[in-house]
Amino acid sequence: MGLAPAEIDPHLASTLRLDPQQQVASAGSCFAQRIAEALQQSGYGYMVAEDGPAFLSAEERKALGYGVYSARYGNLYTTLQLLQLFDRAYGHFDPVEPLWRNSEGAYLDPFRPNVQPGGFASASECLWDRRAHLAAVRRMFENLDVFIFTLGLTEAWLSSEDGAVFPVCPGSGLGGEFDPARHRYHNFSVAEVCEQLDQFVHRLAAVNPRAQIILTVSPVPLMATFEQRHVLQATTYSKSVLRVACEETIRRHSHVHYFASYEIVTATGDSQSYFAPDRRTVLPAAVQHVIACFRHQYMGDAAPVVRAPAARNEQAAALPAQPMCDEQLVMEALARHTQAGT
Repeated sequence: MGLAPAEIDPHLASTLRLDPQQQVASAGSCFAQRIAEALQQSGYGYMVAEDGPAFLSAEERKALGYGVYSARYGNLYTTLQLLQLFDRAYGHFDPVEPLWRNSEGAYLDPFRPNVQPGGFASASECLWDRRAHLAAVRRMFENLDVFIFTLGLTEAWLSSEDGAVFPVCPGSGLGGEFDPARHRYHNFSVAEVCEQLDQFVHRLAAVNPRAQIILTVSPVPLMATFEQRHVLQATTYSKSVLRVACEETIRRHSHVHYFASYEIVTATGDSQSYFAPDRRTVLPAAVQHVIACFRHQYMGDAAPVVRAPAARNEQAAALPAQPMCDEQLVMEALARHTQAGT
């Protein structure tokens, strides 16, 4: 009691400590990029299995999605995306969805349409890049020591033909064409998310028995919802499902851990300091608080102390470069389909 918001760490002693020599990989929604950035700057062994051509500068590689995460998969918003990524990497699932085309006729990988700005010049180039990417994903899963996954959403678009899940709605600003006969909306339940997480935990253990897993939930609210209800209700449902699924998973598996980034941002700070006026953008003070708690929890650093939150206008000016995020396109497409009644 009596602690300032930035001094609160909602964790007890961790059973997991990261060693600087360990290889730590990560994936997840937009907010997961903040944890990846902190790990890369920490001196710990952040694993990048797909780091891009050597002739490109660091800035050019990042613009192409290299090093944003441990492999070039872009944002993984749902647990089914993570599970299917694993299955596609090991040849257990080959979706029927064809390559997408953008407005300029370039080719896009439907399962990571935002990693190649402007798209690929040919279908063969896109497919070659996909094969190289999935090989890197296999290397990542087989060689990592710790895998951090940030759960972001429960709402998604699926293929009606084989259940493949997409990071964005087909026909969004990135490319592809929405076909109501082939594509459908779905909002995952607690049972579905728990089952997907459980399957992933077992699959990862089969190829890498030493792997530890850290689960966390993104604190970023939904921008909009496809369902006929207020977005605040949709956000509460989505985050509740994800949080409960994390809890169920860590109770079943001793090598799976939970990091409370969602609670740190939504429950310990005041809304004026931790969210921008749009009520979605997480401000630097909140990110600093999350990273300080992560370092304390898993790296053995001193108790987290974050500087007092800046004035609101100062924080807006101090916002770091925003993470690569498809959600704006996701929600714009959602709005179009809602208006069209599809």
